Amino acid sequence: MKAEYINPFIKASTEILTQMTQIKFQVGKPTLKPSPHNANNIIILIGITGDIKGQAMLSFDETMALSIVSKMMGETQVQELDEIGKSALAELGNMILGNSATLLFNSGIKVDITPPTLMIGDNVTISTDQLEAINVPIHTESSKIDLNVFVKE
Repeated sequence: MKAEYINPFIKASTEILTQMTQIKFQVGKPTLKPSPHNANNIIILIGITGDIKGQAMLSFDETMALSIVSKMMGETQVQELDEIGKSALAELGNMILGNSATLLFNSGIKVDITPPTLMIGDNVTISTDQLEAINVPIHTESSKIDLNVFVKE
């Protein structure tokens, strides 16, 4: 996968996450993940169509999800993911991928995104039609989010 494809996803993810949570995120080393692969128990999945096709996935554990939702709700300490919390996470994914699509468009790559799908469960395995995923860990001092992007031209 070309760097020009993955960099907008990384930039949008770190900027939106920092803006929405006021938490400083660091980007780890990108790696290739073969399909199928395991994911954390909370997943935001968004499809990508246009000049490139595929999916982007944000994956994290419940502790990170509760921290993000708490920050998005104005420092209200959220104890469980209710419908409002789930909606906030889906909207976070929408903002990140919308921003990614804008960055891609500005570089001459036209894409559209699907509405986000939020999945919650244990022992989730993702199969991506034989596409390898670029996995980028985005982390804080105590937790991390896995950004997985699988696209093809």
